[in-house]
Amino acid sequence: MHPKRKQRLWVVLAIVVLSSTAIGLVAYALRGNINLFYPPVEVVAGSAPVDRPIRVGGMVVEGSVVRSETDLNTRFDVTDYEGTVTVSYTGILPDLFSEGEGVVASGTLDASGLFTATEVLAKHDENYMPPEVAAALEGKSAPSKDAPSYGGEGSY
Repeated sequence: MHPKRKQRLWVVLAIVVLSSTAIGLVAYALRGNINLFYPPVEVVAGSAPVDRPIRVGGMVVEGSVVRSETDLNTRFDVTDYEGTVTVSYTGILPDLFSEGEGVVASGTLDASGLFTATEVLAKHDENYMPPEVAAALEGKSAPSKDAPSYGGEGSY
């Protein structure tokens, strides 16, 4: 093999190895920071990872909010009308948080199925629905007639 050709081959090989290493390191670093959205039906079915950061979203079940009298701990159920997940959150909930309204909670799921939230986001007006929640609720109906519509015009 000609020396110049051999030198080019080594340069190309070095670039490929360094690029592969860089991509691998970036992927390894990002794997802990990715938190995917799961609707309650997937959490109940066991599709959501345990003890990894995820987001769960849906509607807060009427009558499910239980606030502690001694601290800022709150428990409530989130549903997509096919599955229900119990969420525990310690902190001040958003002003717009209420029963029957849409929420997205970020946190971790434990082995018993309890979702411990580190952040709870509530929709900001009567027309807004987070895209993930709208997609999760699309085509599902609420048990009552007064339930709001999801994902329609003006929902984003």
